[in-house]
Amino acid sequence: MELKTLLITQARTNSTRLRGKILKQINGKTLLQIHLDRLKKCCAVTDILVATTLNSEDEIIFKNSKKWGLHSFRGSEDDVLDRFYKAAKSFEPDWVVRVTSDCPLLDPALVDEVINFAHNSNVDYVSNVLIEHFPDGQDIEVFTFSTLEKAWKESNKNSEREHVTPYIINNANTNGHKLFKAKNYPCENNYSDIRMTVDEPQDFELIEKLINDLGDDKTWTEYTNYIIENNLTSINKEIIRN
Repeated sequence: MELKTLLITQARTNSTRLRGKILKQINGKTLLQIHLDRLKKCCAVTDILVATTLNSEDEIIFKNSKKWGLHSFRGSEDDVLDRFYKAAKSFEPDWVVRVTSDCPLLDPALVDEVINFAHNSNVDYVSNVLIEHFPDGQDIEVFTFSTLEKAWKESNKNSEREHVTPYIINNANTNGHKLFKAKNYPCENNYSDIRMTVDEPQDFELIEKLINDLGDDKTWTEYTNYIIENNLTSINKEIIRN
């Protein structure tokens, strides 16, 4: 029987460093639309949902996601774990994928690889950033719905609720604990000095150049190699990885 896998991307306009960043446009398309158009190419995903906040300024995200044929959900801005869990609950998925909309060039094929790796591993949680060797902006987390539900029920610290997965990671075998079994999806080389996420104006400058030069449909390795070959890390290398 096919495993039901729900991909949820978090999206909001009220970012602190580059306000409204996901609504910034490149060649007539917002970063959010670029992000979602790429994710629609995922083969291992059953449904895609955009989880945004109840803030009035995020209504445009909710409406546009629906217009583009995707599911959308509005919930708490501060309790992101609650927003994420409630968004997922009605779908009754076996697995949940977490990505974020400030990663416009997230590779759908890589998402599929991490999902299939999770499906074939006897674990509760898989990520390709437990060891940060992929470029920042290619971050993917995959976990069972039961794991998400357990985190939602048991997390009681603000630090565990303002993001989705800290409780899972903090209590996993990879952190010396036994509550969850976790595994890292490995990268052959270390590309941790490359940023394809958008937090600062310099990040947007790099993404704009990549899309103008290569288009918005290339693989993460094609973008990475182009950055390296043309020394484009100089554009945003001073920004510290989150």
